[in-house]
Amino acid sequence: MSARDAGFLLGVPIDRKSLQAATADAMSAINGADCFVTFACANAHSLEVAQRDLEFKSALRNSSLVVADGAGVTVMARIAGVRVGPRITGHDYYCAILNALQERGTGKVFFFGSSQQVLKLISERFTRDFSSLQLCGVLSPPFGEWSPEDNAAMVATINASKPDVLWVGMTAPKQEKWVAANRAELAVPVVGSVGAVFDFYAGTASRAPRWMGKAGLEWLYRLGREPRRLWRRYLISSPKFVGLVIWRHVFGFVGNSRGR
Repeated sequence: MSARDAGFLLGVPIDRKSLQAATADAMSAINGADCFVTFACANAHSLEVAQRDLEFKSALRNSSLVVADGAGVTVMARIAGVRVGPRITGHDYYCAILNALQERGTGKVFFFGSSQQVLKLISERFTRDFSSLQLCGVLSPPFGEWSPEDNAAMVATINASKPDVLWVGMTAPKQEKWVAANRAELAVPVVGSVGAVFDFYAGTASRAPRWMGKAGLEWLYRLGREPRRLWRRYLISSPKFVGLVIWRHVFGFVGNSRGR
């Protein structure tokens, strides 16, 4: 795997790799290289939350690949003078890895998170889309918090299936913190925290039209579809993110959050 090349935005490393290079790294890990990949996305909301949730910030910092998932991150990084990689969504990475495995002709995939209904829909679509791959398991964790014993049992179930890729679909920051806390116990080459991708792939939520995504307006589409759930993220958290970047990177008021 190539050496890490990242720019730090609000103390979180945002990798500069292309999707092609990131996919190659994942395939190297799957094919037996002495490395593993922990994938996470950085968007305006997650970077703002990470300033208040230090466990989440640590989880992002310790991920082996963090991509700029959102136009807000790439725009504000440019304003801050921080060089980051191209925008790569969780959906982009998900499709790239599975298509690479399909081209390889073999691979085992596990889905952890979300509800039984969403996992059922994912399973049905996955078997149609990726006929060369094996869906080696799906697991919906208990609602809310779970005990250490339950957690150990779920990790054991995942490991017993011997997946090449584990997709984790819980809301941020829960999914990233779970991966960070359990990474040493997970015998899986590639672990990706992809959140809403589960709902997109299952068809229980729709993605923005391509033109809106290219224009950086996917947030507006999602807000219009789910205003009650997402208003705080886009109307409070995102403006806070902009202010933090300007305050710390442009004006240089870093305080105790330098972290690089």
